[in-house]
Amino acid sequence: MTEADDRVLEYHLHAVAVRVKDEFGGIFATETIERFLGESRDQFANAPIKDFVPVMVEKFARERLRALGQAEGTVAKEVPEVLFVCTHNAGRSQMAAALLDHHAAGRVHVRSAGSDPADEVNPAVVAAMEEIGLDVSKEFPKPLTDEVVRAADAVITMGCGDACPIYPGTRYLDWELADPAGKSLEEVRPIRDELDRRAQALLEELAPAPA
Repeated sequence: MTEADDRVLEYHLHAVAVRVKDEFGGIFATETIERFLGESRDQFANAPIKDFVPVMVEKFARERLRALGQAEGTVAKEVPEVLFVCTHNAGRSQMAAALLDHHAAGRVHVRSAGSDPADEVNPAVVAAMEEIGLDVSKEFPKPLTDEVVRAADAVITMGCGDACPIYPGTRYLDWELADPAGKSLEEVRPIRDELDRRAQALLEELAPAPA
């Protein structure tokens, strides 16, 4: 990046910080908000497309702060919270989150994370989701953090072993499905379709459609 690019990035990151502080300033101390913003910046400092960094930093910081508030009871839960976790947050958990969010249409709030996040979402996964009209090209792998687990009403793990902490009162499910990593589009489609079936069944358990 050039010096001019750095200045533009810093300008946008400053604007992100202002927005996040305006939203959460009445809930958390400034030090907490700044710590989450700093951790988000560190997480995406090496993102391959620098233009996306401010968006990723803002989204990740906001989701973590919202989750922390829900876990501590300072932010209300309007709908059930669902967290999908896989190893790299580049395939199964991204597909499951997008599918559930699509079918729920606001009846649940969905997050996803990885115990060892990759640098980008699997291109075959992006293509498979595009086939059914869902765009995950702007999503990004995110690390698993304590507050998003604490905020969840249901945690669905997929191949991440014991990485996810266990909290009383939270529902845990383990979905055994093949990892899309290294697979072709043709091989990813059946994984997508099985995730779709399970996501719709989970939705009807957590938030059935109005009669």
